[in-house]
Amino acid sequence: MNIVTLLPFIVLIGAMFLMTRSAKKKQQAAAQMRNDMQPGTGVRTIGGMYATVKEVHDDTVLLEVAPGVHALYAKNAVGAVLEDEEYNRIVHGDGDLKIDTPVVPDDASSLTESADSDADDVARIDLGKKPEADEAGEAGRTDAAGDEPKDKKTDGEGDAK
Repeated sequence: MNIVTLLPFIVLIGAMFLMTRSAKKKQQAAAQMRNDMQPGTGVRTIGGMYATVKEVHDDTVLLEVAPGVHALYAKNAVGAVLEDEEYNRIVHGDGDLKIDTPVVPDDASSLTESADSDADDVARIDLGKKPEADEAGEAGRTDAAGDEPKDKKTDGEGDAK
């Protein structure tokens, strides 16, 4: 066999090795993070709930989700161990929220250009619904008794049985 023929397979195997290696490192880092949990630290579960760690066991962790409300979770359910500043900012609203960018207004009037005389000359598009009485034609007409149109089928009716 030629080396050129084997080259795509070698590259593919190398890429798979690198991807599995990075995934394994991420899993080890997450397991280390869960093992380093201490009582009193703030965590976020994989479901997005913020809580404080009360007790750490081998495979489970006791979380205080609200004052006086405790819940037992699997360690694997902890998505992130948060720093104290970040946990207090998220849960208690502590810290100053500094906004350097301008706030988007509630309406879009300030985002559009000012109304010039040229803008009045532009024809406006009519988005309203037009009457369809004349457009219905023969297919939409009903018979003298006022029943459903003869050409249209209603729910449940079909040609095949």
